[in-house]
Amino acid sequence: MEKYMFIFIGGDASHLSPEQQEAQMNKWFAWVQKLQQQGRYDSGEALLPGGKTIKGVKKTVTDGPFAESKEIVGGYFVVKAKDLAEATELAKEYPDFELGGMVEIRTVVKFDNM
Repeated sequence: MEKYMFIFIGGDASHLSPEQQEAQMNKWFAWVQKLQQQGRYDSGEALLPGGKTIKGVKKTVTDGPFAESKEIVGGYFVVKAKDLAEATELAKEYPDFELGGMVEIRTVVKFDNM
């Protein structure tokens, strides 16, 4: 089994009622539980909006990313799958598609000498 990172982008639930937000979170909890029961879930975290960005040779520090961006990364999972096709199938259960969210799926590189 290889490891794959699901990077969750977008998926704004701020317009939902508190009850709808709770229902949406329950979808997330159910998905995590399913992945755990299958032995697929390795790790994951939600990310708060905001933070800092450092870039360039001069290491310029700026505020951001900003919550109003539709491209903000909201969190990630690391999952186990036999290949990218299987990882892609697992990602299709991402709960925030209906909220305009998307998942970027990346293979985690395994360095043998570390």
